[in-house]
Amino acid sequence: MSKKVHLILFLLFISNFSYSQGWLPMGSRSQSLANSSVCLTDIWSFHHNPAATANVENFGVGLSYENRFLLKELQSQGFVLVAPLKTGALSGGAQSYGFNNYRTYRVGMGYALNLTDVLTAGVQLNYHMIRLTQQYGNHQTVTAELGLMAKITDDWNFGFSVFNLGRNKLSDFMEDRYTTMLRFGTSYQVSRIVLLLAELEKNIDYPLRSKFGVEYSPAKQFFVRGGFATAPIELSFGMGYRFIDALMLDFGAAYHQQLGWSPNVSFSYLFK
Repeated sequence: MSKKVHLILFLLFISNFSYSQGWLPMGSRSQSLANSSVCLTDIWSFHHNPAATANVENFGVGLSYENRFLLKELQSQGFVLVAPLKTGALSGGAQSYGFNNYRTYRVGMGYALNLTDVLTAGVQLNYHMIRLTQQYGNHQTVTAELGLMAKITDDWNFGFSVFNLGRNKLSDFMEDRYTTMLRFGTSYQVSRIVLLLAELEKNIDYPLRSKFGVEYSPAKQFFVRGGFATAPIELSFGMGYRFIDALMLDFGAAYHQQLGWSPNVSFSYLFK
């Protein structure tokens, strides 16, 4: 069997178990909660729901790394920056995924705004590039993303986001397109130390996925997290610690019952 066929079969196999084309969750807090993060408010919201960045109060930057299934070919790196303004917030970020023969890039910028005391909205534009060996070249496109957040009470929120509104085409072969991802979820702050999250995720090319997460803070600056996702079943857990109320260090891992472990780590810094 030729190297070309080997490569194509490898990428097709991994695509069934890995992240969707063009979209990647980022940040160990989200990944430790089974990526039930459409209602999380932190600087990593840029990668999960652009509307939530409107509630970030300080300028912040962050870096993230994941080794999917402990395969060097499936490493991902992410960057994020959020800048609160007098009205709303600007955000920017980037991510890279894959290896030399197959790599995806995404760079984007977003803006979020509190429309009312209850409702927040955000929009985002993303530039994508996919490179499949030097022989096959690369593909580039720009996608749009929309997010909404609704604050029902001080403790209860709903969130919604849609990635790739225009269903951008990746190739003419079998009408292959970049992922269109819809996410709807809720979060509830049970007490000062317990946060519950639930989310439905629909990649229009795959079955509906359910995700659940819980974050527990036994001490003011220490966090323990766990999550569960279906279709495919995946368990996740992690911890985080906040230093001097500015530097946040998070790490965790997800476990897939067929493909094994995916460790991740991230840190973020908020400027006062």
